[in-house]
Amino acid sequence: MKLGLPTPLLRIFDETKAKEHYIEFLGFHLDWEHRFADGFPLYMQISHDDCIIHLSEHHGDACPGATIRIETGGLDDYCHALAEKNYKFAKPDIEATPWGERQMQVGDPFGNRLTFYESPKD
Repeated sequence: MKLGLPTPLLRIFDETKAKEHYIEFLGFHLDWEHRFADGFPLYMQISHDDCIIHLSEHHGDACPGATIRIETGGLDDYCHALAEKNYKFAKPDIEATPWGERQMQVGDPFGNRLTFYESPKD
C-alpha cells in the first residue's frame, strides 16, 4: 500500500468571504465548485502550487476551528506580498518557533487557521 498526500477539508459558512480570503488575499486558485442543486451548499477545491484544500459549506463535513500546516518555500516573500495587500482582516507576521521552524499563521473568517512554515536550513 502507498499513501498519497492528504487533502484537508475546511468548513466555511459564506462563499463570498471564503473567496475573498483564500483567492483574493492568500492567492489560491479556484479549481472547481460543486453544488447538488441551486441553493445548496458549496463544495470547492482551491490550490496554490502543490497545496490543495477543499472548502465546504455542508454541515457535518468538517468542524470550524481546524488548523492545517503548509510547508512553504519563500516565506518572507509570501509574508511581504500579503502585507502589501493591506487586507483589513489579517496582518500576518513570521515568528520563530522553539523547535527551529519559522512560521506565519493566518486565520480565516470561519475560525480555521493556516500555518505556513519553513523548516530550518541545514
